[in-house]
Amino acid sequence: MSALKDKLKADLTASLKSRDEVRLRTIRMALAAVNVEEVAGKEARELTDDEVVKVLTKEAKKRREAAEAFGNAGRAEQAQAELDEQAVLEEYLPAQLSDEELGALVDAAIAETGASGPQAMGQVMKVVNPKVAGRAEGGRVAAAVRARLTA
Repeated sequence: MSALKDKLKADLTASLKSRDEVRLRTIRMALAAVNVEEVAGKEARELTDDEVVKVLTKEAKKRREAAEAFGNAGRAEQAQAELDEQAVLEEYLPAQLSDEELGALVDAAIAETGASGPQAMGQVMKVVNPKVAGRAEGGRVAAAVRARLTA
């Protein structure tokens, strides 16, 4: 079993004992999403830590989008609940890259591929994505690459 999944299970037990409702429901939801991913496909399998991080990243993004939707609909209480869950999930995710760090990785990838112009965005993205996996959102990476290639 992956170390991250073990940590989630241990934290589930701890939050159950401490009666922390937000943490409890968030970790239960995260473990359910991991279990669904494990049995998806033709045969069941154990997820690696990287795959668990991808699942948790997807769940955190769902919470962020739901909070935004609730906020726009004037439902501040539900929006805050979603943001609280997102905060719990982010404790298990790797630290996000700063704009400077992301820019440096993009510049290195452009130099590595010798790309120039917006039409070479795909080549650069292929090189950058494995380096930033889980540490920067895809839209943010694409925007950084696009900005560097058009400059």
